[in-house]
Amino acid sequence: MTIAPAPRGANPFDDSGVRAGHDGVRRYQNLHESLTEMLDESVRADPAAEALVEVGGGRVSYAELWDRAARVSGGLRESGISPGDRVAIRLPNSIDWVLAFVGGLMAGAIVVPVNTRFTEPETAYVIDDSGSSYVFEAGAALPDGKPVVQVGASRSDVAAIFYTSGTTGFPKGAMHTHENILANVETVYRVSDIPRDAGREMRTLIVVPLFHVTGCHSQMLPALRIGGAAVLDSAFDGRRMIETLERERITACTAVPAIYYYILNHPDFTPAKVAGVRWASYGGAPIAPALVHQIGDRFAGARLANGFGLTECTSIATLLPHEWAADHAESVGFAAPHADVAIDETSFGSDAGLGEVLIRGQSVCAGYWNKPDATAQTFADHWLHTGDVGRVDDSGLVYVLDRIKDMINRGGENVYCVEVENALIGAPGVGEVAVVGVADSMMGEKVGAVIVPLPGASVDPRVVLDYARERLADFKVPQFIAVRTDPLPRNPNGKVLKAPLRKAAFDAPPQT
Repeated sequence: MTIAPAPRGANPFDDSGVRAGHDGVRRYQNLHESLTEMLDESVRADPAAEALVEVGGGRVSYAELWDRAARVSGGLRESGISPGDRVAIRLPNSIDWVLAFVGGLMAGAIVVPVNTRFTEPETAYVIDDSGSSYVFEAGAALPDGKPVVQVGASRSDVAAIFYTSGTTGFPKGAMHTHENILANVETVYRVSDIPRDAGREMRTLIVVPLFHVTGCHSQMLPALRIGGAAVLDSAFDGRRMIETLERERITACTAVPAIYYYILNHPDFTPAKVAGVRWASYGGAPIAPALVHQIGDRFAGARLANGFGLTECTSIATLLPHEWAADHAESVGFAAPHADVAIDETSFGSDAGLGEVLIRGQSVCAGYWNKPDATAQTFADHWLHTGDVGRVDDSGLVYVLDRIKDMINRGGENVYCVEVENALIGAPGVGEVAVVGVADSMMGEKVGAVIVPLPGASVDPRVVLDYARERLADFKVPQFIAVRTDPLPRNPNGKVLKAPLRKAAFDAPPQT
């Protein structure tokens, strides 16, 4: 089967210097050779600049970051770590997390960030599967030794293994090379319009976990690339986030839509407190157009952006830029300059133009650690098979509609859950929504929606259905609605667990 990239249409991003190789993969030219080399350049440019800030904790300059990470590297070496060994990080967002990450790279090790929400058996699996011979543990002192900085790393070397888990099965370790990560850092600047000379003006607030690619590869490392500051919070707290945005003079922030909704409706929020924010991005969940407008109105000085990506493509695959955000909130944007998007319509029948979203590019990872069969299945002919259903319109805008395994077949008509969730998220009182298939003896499946109200709000299913009928074809309108007060169940990576949700909500006939 031959896969052809979708037309790039009106793609607005700078693709100068991007070249496609004989394998079809688009690549940036003249990247650094390694992440350590990238950081070294920033240290030399402005050693006294603030590199890291821990909310409620300390501050570290670039010179201090380099010196302290080099001592961590030396301590690892004295502990018996050799180049190519794996070292696991079980720490919350903190200065120590960054020192462990950079120190591991300086030692020539492969860094393995561990999801701190994993259960002990899941954590043990990751450590055993990766073969990690050292673990940075919370409460333990960082290794300390004579400074060591391993030189000679190449772009093709694996720098880190980020474990991703779906809603079933064991986590899989995505192998990120230096080139993968450096390409994503370059993408951040190409798609966000952050000036490369922003330097100390670039201050990004990181409330998402650093063990996720968004926090590490699309926030922390891009800030360090240009001499900016990464401001690290160990967990989300609405009041603290608002205070930090103002006190730390934050110019860039990234969060899921629910966090923006929460802080915009917090009694402590005023537009004056976020007047310095110049770049506000979101992603990871459906967003109501009304919320996009609210973010734009209240973060009045900020450029908005909606990003889409996976651990397997090292973070950003597409991005919806500011100029398109308000009128195309349901889209995840245009392909990144180094990326191609294709739609594989195989087995999608009459749904012309819809199919599995495939991604090709310099940031697509080197495969799964110790899983050759899964690697061969997911990464075929340089294309990442995402498992998502989507389409690309004539202008090049990408739309992601569902996970293939979650798609509902209602009497022969395909219903895509994300499309329905996007329609329902703006209904009165709706805070979170998950759409699932409900078994039906005649139709095979019918459409069910599980709704969690906004804090302090109530949800009237009849109002929600009326709202849905104005926005969806009749066969896509939910036949069942269940309202729950508990948050939607999620796995440790934050993905909604639809199988137990379906069972809990619709085993008994629900009310509509």
